Amino acid sequence: MPVEIDESNQRCTLIGDKLRIEGLGPEIEIFTDEQLRMSVAVLAGERIPITEAEADALTVIGAVDSRRHLKSSAPGSVI
Repeated sequence: MPVEIDESNQRCTLIGDKLRIEGLGPEIEIFTDEQLRMSVAVLAGERIPITEAEADALTVIGAVDSRRHLKSSAPGSVI
């Protein structure tokens, strides 16, 4: 699991292949990566792919939710 959350102080750790970065929930922004077809958490310029459950958990501690829903019926959609 690439996300560890401490709800008591709104701190979390994002874990990548070669990276561990810590920060406060409000410092994180969650985006939809159209190419990966999944959510990505961004902290201090570092991008970590995450599950939707992890994205939802990060929003609970104050992360900025900038996700968009991808639709197969939308013109130019990647799905």
